[in-house]
Amino acid sequence: MPHAKNEYDDIAEAYRDSKQLSFRKYLEEYSLFEMLREVQGKRVLDLACGEGFYTRKIKQAGAAGVTGVDISSEMIRLANAKEKDWPLGCQYINRDVAELETVESVDVVVAMYLLNYAKTKEELFRYCQVSYNVLRSGGRFVGVNDNVRNPPKGTVSFAKYGFEKECASSPKEGDVILYKFVNQDGKLFEFKNFYLTPETYQWAFQKAGFADFEWVDLVLAPVQQGNSFWDEFLSNPPLTSFMASKC
Repeated sequence: MPHAKNEYDDIAEAYRDSKQLSFRKYLEEYSLFEMLREVQGKRVLDLACGEGFYTRKIKQAGAAGVTGVDISSEMIRLANAKEKDWPLGCQYINRDVAELETVESVDVVVAMYLLNYAKTKEELFRYCQVSYNVLRSGGRFVGVNDNVRNPPKGTVSFAKYGFEKECASSPKEGDVILYKFVNQDGKLFEFKNFYLTPETYQWAFQKAGFADFEWVDLVLAPVQQGNSFWDEFLSNPPLTSFMASKC
């Protein structure tokens, strides 16, 4: 059954359009595919897939099959509309990841900004548990996340990259992290993440069964190396990658 109305239903198109911001391409996307390495012939589950931006890119990279899951019915509507206009064979499910149960086993689970929606350690554990359970032995879990190792400092601005990030200077478990975006067309929108400590992340991955969870710094695409435009982002990274595997 489709999930009840979600806050992303109202900002789905604006969030989709934010994928055109330069940090998405040169840091977010580049880092994800560096971690994914070879996906040729693999089955992939894309959690918090949004409108299917990375679902489709992963399929185009040669994955045998990719299924996207998102809690927002409007995001899934956009994903299915794109699939209808430009068929690649991607499948989409409108569901809360925490309630996901019957999915075919996969080689890789991708979570682009899923984990930072957990308000409690129990919710975070559930996301990790679902990911672990659906993976085949030897499968990998990768994604990009709010950088809980580096809470935002009031003196740091990311406005030139298209967003601002606000939260308490010394955030506590469950505190809101507010992202305010400005797209290239001037459209403004915002959404909330939630802070959990790095230790809580370590606990959740370990409890779910992952033995080798690690944070991975975002990597700037070679074509942008040496461009001072990225200095503020890289010296105070607001985002991070992660990876783990199932033995």
